Amino acid sequence: MTQSERFGIIERMLLTRRGVTFTDMQQRLEVSRATLHRDLRDLKERMQVPIVCDRATGTYRIDRSVERYELPGVWFSAGEIHALLSMQQLLAAFDAGGLLAEHVGPLRQRLLGMLESATDSADDIARRIRILSAAARHYAPQHFQHIAAALMERRRLSIEYAARSNGDTSQREISPQRLTHYRSNWYLEAWCHLRDELRRFSVDAIKTVKTIDAIAQEIPEAELDATIGAGYGIFFGAEVQWATLRFTPERARWVAAEHWHPEQQGSFLDDGSYQLRLPYSNDPELIMDVLKYGPDCEVVGPAGLREKVVGLLKAAVGRYGDE
Repeated sequence: MTQSERFGIIERMLLTRRGVTFTDMQQRLEVSRATLHRDLRDLKERMQVPIVCDRATGTYRIDRSVERYELPGVWFSAGEIHALLSMQQLLAAFDAGGLLAEHVGPLRQRLLGMLESATDSADDIARRIRILSAAARHYAPQHFQHIAAALMERRRLSIEYAARSNGDTSQREISPQRLTHYRSNWYLEAWCHLRDELRRFSVDAIKTVKTIDAIAQEIPEAELDATIGAGYGIFFGAEVQWATLRFTPERARWVAAEHWHPEQQGSFLDDGSYQLRLPYSNDPELIMDVLKYGPDCEVVGPAGLREKVVGLLKAAVGRYGDE
């Protein structure tokens, strides 16, 4: 039994009874007297639990007249607090807009107070954990809050959305279904009442957002997965094709360790190269990933995808003229 588990048991015993003897707690926890003394001391001094001992009756209780902030039913050891502080550091770096860090901040301060030598520990964690988000696009934190609230409360949203292709904006009424964080950016999967179909909206492209007093249209999970989750990456469509990619032996082991799609199929070939098969329903993102490998990746099929990649490579070379 860990110390955090013992803390929880002690607290429950003290809260559910008028008084608890030292012997009762020791028998319940099956620990030595020294261990129980140490646990009671840590609860009072480190966790700031107002435990009092009634000398007349020889029992312990919690002084309910003392106001204190607590994490209900949860007590943490020093090692567990280190882990939670590490998680908070990850959240702060993960969320470029600072939204999550802002809300987790009070919890982090509480954890700091519970951890001995907390300041040095937190500073050390901040120095040793880094997350660098590539190509993360800025979004308005207040928009994220409106979207998340409507998503959980099952309300509709009215949004002004800017198209990536030409910058034109349109007013949409949508029923939010899911939020997805993908490649350092947030996307909202929603039923678009203007287009009468499922759409995926980039949160950073939402210019204004307002909650509508109307119940969101609910799309079954299976339909969401079939329409949005079938193809490769963030792009989706009804028609799914399978791409076959072949990587050189120099890149084979790197790619073999990568997760491109839940249904991907990969195998090493006799010459040491690696062949990867995966489904896709719209090719822009898949083509971008193919091109980033340059000469180390060849599109084997389908023919249409291969022709597109060949055309883009020729166009890229053409930009450099006779160099």
